[in-house]
Amino acid sequence: MFQIGKTLVSEELLNEEFVCNLNKCKGICCVEGDAGAPLDEDELSILDDIYEDVKPYLRPEGIEVIENEGKYTMDTDGDWVTPLVNNKECAYLVFEDNGFSKCGIEKAYEDGIIDYKKPISCHLYPVRVKEYSSFTAVNYHVWDICSDACTLGKELKVNVATFAKDSLVRKFGEDWYNELMLIQTELNKQKK
Repeated sequence: MFQIGKTLVSEELLNEEFVCNLNKCKGICCVEGDAGAPLDEDELSILDDIYEDVKPYLRPEGIEVIENEGKYTMDTDGDWVTPLVNNKECAYLVFEDNGFSKCGIEKAYEDGIIDYKKPISCHLYPVRVKEYSSFTAVNYHVWDICSDACTLGKELKVNVATFAKDSLVRKFGEDWYNELMLIQTELNKQKK
């Protein structure tokens, strides 16, 4: 663990290798799990604002759940999450013709309909962020369904921090990420 500002960062972000391998997993992380995607408090109003623009991209069963349960729900831990269809896949998930899972929010973003990419927790994955009163924990989350991503990361020699660069910059800013890269450089020197 090391500290950058008010964040405590796991060294696993620099030591573990990871690159999403959608050709193997087909986006199963949006289908599996015991709760929806975690949401930051400020994302709730964003989901309220963009829903009508995103709705045409969603599946009928996703729309039904969202309109019955809400654009976000609270899980058993008291955290805000996206709602689930049949207590399984994210209500914002769509299935493409090629069998891949894709975020309906992200599809609207890619089409230029909205300027919000997708929930930050989804963008950051496999990085998980937990807010505490005096600091924020930044950790690498290991999930067996991502074993192909770990294999591809090893083949390509890409660590978690490099893979998640865009989302880490989105969450913490360019200066924070640059400091993370300086730490990586120092750790690499120490290993030699």
